[in-house]
Parts: sequence; C-alpha cells; structure tokens
Amino acid sequence: MRLPFEPVILGYEINIHLVLEYLAFFLGYRYYVFLRKKSNDTIVSGNRLSIILGAAIGAFMGSRIMGFLENPVFHFDAKSIFELFNAKTIMGGLFGGLLGVEIAKKIIGEKESSGDLFTFPIIFGIFIGRIGCFLSGTNEFTYGKKTTFFTGMNLGDNIIRHPIALYELVFLIILFLVLKKLKTRTVKSGLLFQYFMIAYFTFRFFVEFLKPNHFLIFGISSIQILCLICLLYYNKTILNLFVKNAS
Repeated sequence: MRLPFEPVILGYEINIHLVLEYLAFFLGYRYYVFLRKKSNDTIVSGNRLSIILGAAIGAFMGSRIMGFLENPVFHFDAKSIFELFNAKTIMGGLFGGLLGVEIAKKIIGEKESSGDLFTFPIIFGIFIGRIGCFLSGTNEFTYGKKTTFFTGMNLGDNIIRHPIALYELVFLIILFLVLKKLKTRTVKSGLLFQYFMIAYFTFRFFVEFLKPNHFLIFGISSIQILCLICLLYYNKTILNLFVKNAS
C-alpha cells in the first residue's frame, strides 16, 4: 500500500485521518459506556456528566493550545488563522482534559477518583486515531526523521523515515495489556489512569527525539515540555512507584 492512503469513493477523496479520528471518538465513548455499565461506579450520573463535560472542554482547549505551540504561527492572515484553528495534538488534549476534570470536580464537590473508567477507552481511541496518522503518511506531523534503521519506511515523500505512528501503536498494545494485568490486582482507585498518563507521556517524551521538530526551547520541543510538566504533576505517584519497587 502506498502512503499517504487517499481513497476515492464516488469521485470524492476521503480524508482517512479525519474519518478514523471521528471513529476513535465514537468507539472510545461507546467503550466507556460499556465499561461503566459493568462497573460499580460510585459517582452519580449528574456528576459523571459534569466530569465528562469538563474533560471535553479542557481537551478541546488543551489540544488547540498545544497544537499552536508545537509549531507557532505569528503572522495572522486567513490561511494562518484557519491552520491555527485546526492545529491540535492529543498530548494537549489529554493534559487539558485532566485539568478540565479536576476543575469540574472542584466545582461540583466530587471527591471520588474518576479517571480509571476513562483509561482503556482513551487508549483504544488513541490507537484508532494513530492508524489514521500512519495511513496519512507525511500529510500528518506524526512522521519521524530520516533513518537507516530497519524499521524505516517511505511515508510518502520518498525519504526513509521512522514510522512514529507504528511505534506508538505497538506501545499502546503493550500498555493496554500491562494495565489490564494491573487491573486484576488490588490497585487503589485512580492509580490506573495515573499509570497510563505517566507511561504515555514518558513514551512521548523520548519518541519526540525521533521527530523533525523545528520549534525548540532549550533543545526540546513544546510537546516534551508538556510531558515534563505532566510527569511533575504526578511526581508523588512516580516517587511512590520507586519506593514500592525498592522495598
């Protein structure tokens, strides 16, 4: 199959990345509903709805802000404004959603941990979205630097590059299985989601070195800075992991 994959149906070229992005949202939400029905969710429906709303607003704003910071545009014409509105990244969406949830819980006075139910649907949704990124080749900024490594691929510009999206698909499968294994043990409520965030943001910090980022601050990208902020946010959980393993 030649990349980017741009199928034509009834004379119309299909944006496969956009199709899979919407499918990721839909299937991810359906998976969440399925898991909630099977769980003993202690958060009442009204509060859970407020939490989802907070997550959605935070994710929308965070994804756009980080999408802009990943490759800032400081001249404002019609094309630039359109690109600014459409710029988005899952990293900003995840961290923005996290902040949105925490703000929503403060407003409604909810004390229970709410993240665990979202963990597997989020991984599932990201997985579907990354398939779209891979099929889009160099049309999406999820491709890697030029490489001679055996995993290198022609993603559409006749340059052998790191297939970052494929690396992430493999990582997500492993992460899903590991967290499923942890779920069968007695894990404190809320820790499953925290482990997911720590693992995913750590992975993204290192894999960013394989991307041809142009906008750098102190030698690292804005996404990597966000990764460090997220890991700092979860510093107590990380320290507890080390203490637990050491003992």
